[in-house]
This record gives sequence, C-alpha cells and structure tokens, in this order.
Amino acid sequence: MTARGPRVPAHVATTRHLCAAYPLVSEAGLGHQGVLIGRDVLGGSFVYDPYALYQKGVITNPNMVVFGQIGRGKSSLVKTYLWRQAVFGRHAWVVDPKGEYGPLARAWGVAPVALRPGGVVRLNPLDTVEELAGPGLEARDGVQRRRVALTSSLAVACLGRDLVPRERAAIDAALSEAADRARVASMPAPTLPQVVEALLAPGIDASQALRTTRAELLEDGRDVALELRRLVHGDLCGMFDGPTTERLRLDGPLVVLDLSAVYHSPALGVLMACAAAWLQSAVRSQHRHRIIVVVDEAWAILSNLGVARWLQTSWKMSRANGVANMAVLHRLSDLQSVGTEGSEQVTLAEGLLADSETRVVYAQSPGEVARTGELLGLTDTEADLVTQLRRGMALWKVGRRSFLVEHRLASGEHWLTDTDQAMIDEPAGDQLPAVAHADSVDPG
Repeated sequence: MTARGPRVPAHVATTRHLCAAYPLVSEAGLGHQGVLIGRDVLGGSFVYDPYALYQKGVITNPNMVVFGQIGRGKSSLVKTYLWRQAVFGRHAWVVDPKGEYGPLARAWGVAPVALRPGGVVRLNPLDTVEELAGPGLEARDGVQRRRVALTSSLAVACLGRDLVPRERAAIDAALSEAADRARVASMPAPTLPQVVEALLAPGIDASQALRTTRAELLEDGRDVALELRRLVHGDLCGMFDGPTTERLRLDGPLVVLDLSAVYHSPALGVLMACAAAWLQSAVRSQHRHRIIVVVDEAWAILSNLGVARWLQTSWKMSRANGVANMAVLHRLSDLQSVGTEGSEQVTLAEGLLADSETRVVYAQSPGEVARTGELLGLTDTEADLVTQLRRGMALWKVGRRSFLVEHRLASGEHWLTDTDQAMIDEPAGDQLPAVAHADSVDPG
C-alpha cells in the first residue's frame, strides 16, 4: 500500500472572502497600453486604448458605443477618457448638442466653437481637403461623390423621405455647377448658398448634360432647394451658409462644436450632420494625429434616414481615416426607437452597433435589456447584471471579451464631470465661471 499523508480538511468560505484566499488569480485584462479607466471588479486595473487593441488584433475596428441612463456616470467616463488620452498626444473632436463639454474645453485651454442661428461662426459642411486624395480627375471625382452623398443625406433628412432619381441628378448637377463657381471665385470649396442657387437657377450646360430643359431641371430639384434653403435664408441660417470662418483654432488637442442653442430644434439631426460633416473634413487635414471623434446624443442623427446612412459610411471609414468614433446614447432601445420595426433607420442603427467592437453599457432597466440583449450579444448573466449596476459601474464588451469595470475619478477630475450643479446646493466659491463662447475664433 502506498503511504498517505495527513488528510487536509476542506475549507469553507463565502465568495466575498474566497477571492482573498487566492490573491494571485485575477482577470488578465487588456494589457497595459492605454489610459486607466478604473478597477476591474474581477481583479486588477482596467486599461483601454482602441489603437493598441487594433494592432494586437483584439478588435477589428476602433469604434465605441456608450449607453447610459442619466446620472449613471456615462458623461464622466467620456470626458475623463478624452482628458486622459491627451497624455498620449491624442486629439479629440466633439459634437456637443447640449453644451456640456465647456469645462473640458477650458481645461485644455480652448473655447468651444459655438454655433447658433445668426451667430458669427460659420462652418461649411462641403469643405473637403482635396489635396489628400492626390491630384487628377480621379481625386476630383472622389470629392464630388462625397459632396453629393452628404448633400443627398441632408436633403433626405429635410424632406423626410427618400429622393427620386431626378432629384439626385439635380443635386449632382448643382454641386458641379457650384464647384465651378467656387473655383472662379478662388474659394476652397462650394457653399450651400451656391448649391441652392444652382438648384433654383440651373445652367444650360447642366440641363444639356442630363438631356432635359432648364425648366424641367429646375422643377426636378425645386423641393430639395426649398428645404436646403432653410440652412441658407430660413430659420436655421447663420451656421452653415458660407465659407468656414477664418482663424478657427483647429490645432489644439480638443475641438468642441457646441450646438446647445439649437438643441430643442426639430432640425437638430440635420444640424448635427452638418457639424459632423465639417468635422470629418477637418479631421482629414489633421491626419498626422490619431483622433477620437465623439457624437453625443447620437439618437438625433440616427432618427434621420439620410443622415443615418451618411453616419454609417463614416463609421466604416474609421480605419482608413485613423479615427476612433464614439457614439453616446441613453438607452439600448435608442437603437430601435429611431424608426418603425424593420425600417431602414433601425437597420442602420443596428449596423452602427455592429461596426463598433467596444460597447460600454451602464445600468439599464429590465425592459431595455429584454428587448436588446440579443442585439448586444449579452449572456443571461450579463443581461441580469446590467439591471443592477450602481453608478460608475459598467459592462464593457471589447471584441469577444467582457469586463465589469468601475470607473474611477482622480481627485482633480471631479469638476470636469459635474452635471448636477442645477440639482445640488453648493457654496458660491465652488461654482465654475461660464465658458466664453466668443473666444471660439482665434483673435490672432
């Protein structure tokens, strides 16, 4: 018989104490490259960087979608994430429809680009950095296609329906004519007023190219022209109706496009699309940097069919442009409430999620999870978990891996993320002064 040693009695412990019994057993995490987000509940710190993870093959695209109910810590995560990325030389561009990123801009030493009807700052959504595509006819054709796609998306959003072939042809012809007029005037790009003018007064060359008359071409594009005219002469003028304002400060680590003046406008989605279009064109001119682009309140864009199509294309081009996109929404159901069941809007919204390999989910109601848990690929355990998360805690789905992460704020970061000032009484000395939007343009 083989001699046996003394029998060790079994040890009984609760799960609360069992983790201390095996201190060296913990989640491996995603590595050490990137910014510190906070604490991995299963052990260790949680560090994240989309570019490093893409290089290692953990994810196939750098895009992210963040879901979070009001008061759960969603805004704190986004703002501190951008702030910490600056340490690595990353630049950030934000479409801010509620005006919440002013303190973050001020911490970076810049002021938001405040857009408002009748304001002093203008952005031309048709700006395109043509030299990046190279010289020649092929490059010009690519620029024309991008401008046609954007203008068509804006027209679809304004009209509330899809375009018919003759309307698309009218837009193409008008953009060609507007580009010719811009070159004659030594302008870097055509403007929306020039496009509207070309739609309302088409040239004879355009009509001959389409084998029609000028009167018929005018009629083909008239509805489009009248809707786009709102951005030029109507209630939304003064933001996107001219060349981009000179001396805008685009070389800083943060650019914030503040649309809070039009947050309650029914046309918010269209205006956000114009801002995002200009932003993406400007991003191409800053291609020496890896840039993080944040679209807050993304539901406003996804609810417009034409704009949602354009946004999905932008998401798919993230790798080519070196851009890590972030879409910020409140509820999981925002993806399905942008249109009727089975509609193209819902399909595009779900496609946006499919093109985002990082999903961050803060606490959601049980009904939300029941409807969209399958879309996010949540297990039964994860679906039950996200209904019980406390403030600051989120489920991170990164590629094929899942993490339960508690976001941590540094002692000097609380004032960057405070959105409760209207609800909490604080000493007057603790209040931050308002951000001066007038400094959006570099006076030098």
